[in-house]
Amino acid sequence: MSPLCQALEEYLTMRRALGFKLREPGRALRRFVEFAEEIGASFITTELALCWAQQPSEADPAYWTNRLDMVRCFARYCKALDSRTEIPAEGLLPHRFRRKPPYLYSDAEILRLIEAAEQLPSRTGLRAATYSTLFGLVAVTGMRSSEPISLDHGDVDLDRGVITIRSTKFGKFRHVPIDSSTQQVLDQYRRQRDHLCLAPQAPSFFLSEQGKRVGQFAMEQTFVKLSHKIGLRGPNDRRGPRLHDLRHTFAVRTILDWYRKGLDVERYLPKLATYLGHTHVNDTYWYLSATPELLQWAVRRLEDTHEEQRP
Repeated sequence: MSPLCQALEEYLTMRRALGFKLREPGRALRRFVEFAEEIGASFITTELALCWAQQPSEADPAYWTNRLDMVRCFARYCKALDSRTEIPAEGLLPHRFRRKPPYLYSDAEILRLIEAAEQLPSRTGLRAATYSTLFGLVAVTGMRSSEPISLDHGDVDLDRGVITIRSTKFGKFRHVPIDSSTQQVLDQYRRQRDHLCLAPQAPSFFLSEQGKRVGQFAMEQTFVKLSHKIGLRGPNDRRGPRLHDLRHTFAVRTILDWYRKGLDVERYLPKLATYLGHTHVNDTYWYLSATPELLQWAVRRLEDTHEEQRP
């Protein structure tokens, strides 16, 4: 094991012991170390970091900046081990953050996605059952894609209709109530899973064909393949609707439903923020400007309020 590779393992172990998960940074930094070793570099330099960070050349500048930030944090650790290490300065790859507008799925598109997942090649049938149920659960609950695959058996209480999410983005946990139809689908999946996988290798509620916990990368890749298949993306499109957009769709539909029912959205938004696991209600307020229809409802409600306040 090279000194740089050993330093990386120690760095990841230390930071994970402090509570950082570092799933994507861990994978990315391993690729960075492999890149350094391929060109014969034994320590980090600014030139090396920039060369790796700006790959692929057609990627968004924000992606480059994120890659350089990961190397910068690692370089700070390595500096204490090897004085030759250079820490890339801030602002070398500046960019202006632009929040991408969400893609809002139609009911027909969500149904096509689930049906396509049901047809996935599967030796036992478990792969198809797992992904169709996973995508359906994300659509009807607005969970982050990482949350359902982190669920263990004890986190899914189908008698009470409550899912407990422990591995959240911000290290907290929350309870997500589900309706009777979702309970029935999850119970059906549980029975099918137990029948098809007699010796699971993980306590995960959702299992892969091998009886292991479903990985985030595998879930994302499966979604991309299916999105090409059902026409959400063109044959050669590298970008398009994301799995995370199912969460946006759930939030926007919920807020629209409140407006149509004449409910006080301002009053209910904190409840939606809690349900979605947002730490700040401002993250939920963003959905108000996510679609023209939502914005129209918000303006209409504001005009009605002003009309009521006139003497």
